[in-house]
Amino acid sequence: MTTFAIRPFGARPCTLVVCRGCCCGDARKNPGTDHAGQLTRLRDAAAASGGRLAVRTSDCLGPCGQANVIVVQPSTEGRRRGARAAWIGWALDDDATDDVLEWAAAGGPGIAEPPATLTLQMIPPPSGGVRTR
Repeated sequence: MTTFAIRPFGARPCTLVVCRGCCCGDARKNPGTDHAGQLTRLRDAAAASGGRLAVRTSDCLGPCGQANVIVVQPSTEGRRRGARAAWIGWALDDDATDDVLEWAAAGGPGIAEPPATLTLQMIPPPSGGVRTR
């Protein structure tokens, strides 16, 4: 019988889940935002991180009234320290993207404190809806 480890490739990095559903990433809803450029910046940072950061996209995370939404999921070490995912709303400009990347580069939830300005954009996860792990 063959068995497989749950995480055969090691510890999970801090992961950014970027909503790109009906409202997030939509130029009609937020026309002054470079949605494609934001996602490119996040992906480029993940590629340059040496595996310490990952980026995924989601069709819809739920809180459409607070678009663009990014969920910052803790790394394995952050989870071990008791951290949970942090939901960031209104991530519409370069400053918000910079803050998310700064926090993730420092280790993210459970490892580093978020920038003070980013804490003002934290929103509760939708109840009974989508849940990230």
